[in-house]
Amino acid sequence: MLYERILLAYNGTVEGRAALLASEKLTDFAGRQIHLLAVASMPSSMFLTEGFVPEELIETEKTRMQAILDEGLATLRANKLSATGHLAVGEPVEEMARLARELDCDLIMVGHRQTAGWARWWQGSISRNLVDHAPCSVLVTITR
Repeated sequence: MLYERILLAYNGTVEGRAALLASEKLTDFAGRQIHLLAVASMPSSMFLTEGFVPEELIETEKTRMQAILDEGLATLRANKLSATGHLAVGEPVEEMARLARELDCDLIMVGHRQTAGWARWWQGSISRNLVDHAPCSVLVTITR
């Protein structure tokens, strides 16, 4: 299967970097439309009792994620891959699925750290949730 439009989800973590580096090793990605997405999200613990997050916190998170996005784009460019950067604000799975639909992507690529039992239940799994919501194939790179 040939992937023409690829969405790489990137958050600057070890797992995200592993997915980014894996994309660099896939020579078939050369000449493809690559889109790098960073999502500024607010953990539920940051919501105030009124149910909103102060604008300053959102702006701080957007600035932080923009720097991470710029780092990812520079890494891809250093490895001779051209990519378009996207910064979104919201829930990561929803934003990945939304942008993949909007761009008509063939593949979403994410990094994943394996966790077991209680930790997986408590933290949830973005990769697993993404598979349920994605409009296209999902490639999950595993970091142990």
